[in-house]
Amino acid sequence: MNGIHDLGGMHGMGAIITEENEPPFHHEWERRTFSLFAALFVGGHFNVDMFRHAIERMKPAHYLEESYYEHWMHAFETLLLERGAITADELSGAVKPLAASPETPVLRLDMVQAVVSTGGSARVAMDVPASFKPGDLVRTKNINPSGHTRLPRYARGKIGTIVIDHGVFITPDTAAHNLGEHPQHVYSVSFAATELWGEKAPPKDTVRIDLWDDYLEAL
Repeated sequence: MNGIHDLGGMHGMGAIITEENEPPFHHEWERRTFSLFAALFVGGHFNVDMFRHAIERMKPAHYLEESYYEHWMHAFETLLLERGAITADELSGAVKPLAASPETPVLRLDMVQAVVSTGGSARVAMDVPASFKPGDLVRTKNINPSGHTRLPRYARGKIGTIVIDHGVFITPDTAAHNLGEHPQHVYSVSFAATELWGEKAPPKDTVRIDLWDDYLEAL
């Protein structure tokens, strides 16, 4: 969706600050937040695209003010409240939370490594015809959805070349809204930097973006 969260390709955001010997987590609450994602994902409370869309629904000022893992916490709270897994009183600590249903899947110790290292792959084993092949010239569609999409704003309406056909994957635009998997091919598409940002961009630079069939049209 179009919003401040879609920062790809933008300038004017200030210098990128790097930290020497940066630790994986700066605070203990960040470590705990990271572990919550795996537990809630395995518990069936959301998929990755629902999680991303929950972050996209943050108020713009709130999104820019908060840190990376605060974005995660916002998404957890939003999705769990919407699904009825918790109540506002439980979240605020006003009442003691109820125990989860015994049928709720639980993240076990022997599952952690696989879940954290590979996550839930969106690849599906389905025989879906491809609309394009490597070498094809394509144009990205100029879409402006009110819901979730993985077609970044800076790459809409641009011409590129199919480089790789990655195979068939679940479509994030539908998965984020519980509208089904809608499996289709995903391609690595190469764009000239000048195509994306104009003649002042480095003339020899290219950018590759993984894009779904629905985002592309033939030339």
